[in-house]
Amino acid sequence: MTPLAAVRERIARTAAIARRKAGDVTLIAISKTHPAEAILPLIGEGQRVFGENRVQEADGKWPALQEAHPDIELHLVGQLQSNKAEEAVRRFDCIHSLDRSSLLTALAKAMDKTGRRVPLFVQVNIGDEPQKGGCAIGELPALLDEARTADLPVIGLMCVPPAGIEAAPFFALLAKLADDHGLAGRSMGMSDDFETAVMLGATHIRVGSALFGARG
Repeated sequence: MTPLAAVRERIARTAAIARRKAGDVTLIAISKTHPAEAILPLIGEGQRVFGENRVQEADGKWPALQEAHPDIELHLVGQLQSNKAEEAVRRFDCIHSLDRSSLLTALAKAMDKTGRRVPLFVQVNIGDEPQKGGCAIGELPALLDEARTADLPVIGLMCVPPAGIEAAPFFALLAKLADDHGLAGRSMGMSDDFETAVMLGATHIRVGSALFGARG
């Protein structure tokens, strides 16, 4: 069984336990630091949703891949600088890292300029970790209000829970916050904890090493 087939099987099994459909969970294959040659086998198996951390890296390897496979969907899952907002809007089909007012303003301008309405997740600093990006939980309502005023297409919330401790409470909190704000999308869960995330309502999981092995 290939790594992709194994991950898909685990998603399906966990979704069934949670009385969910496997098709309700979007698997984002995180291809950051991996070359096109490592990505092609997954494309050959039918994977069509991929994630990158940096605009520059995506610009370097995805144009040719997307030209050959125009149905591929590309997600930005890493921190985004405001001065890269226009490049990100042009390159990506979904952005998971809206976390502050200045970036919101830059994305709104970029979407108006390009005519692209790219779906957004607000990244929440779910563990209140000073070293991590993400909007503080207490500042989330104001940021969402600002996004609605700017008519930005926010579809959900994203988080990266603290490392080394049980992720379930943080996933449960993100799901509650999404519910409280009427957002359907929950981008949560990575290679080590995606089954827990699926149990707790993840709509998008971001899996890298379980598919590609160690980073290139």
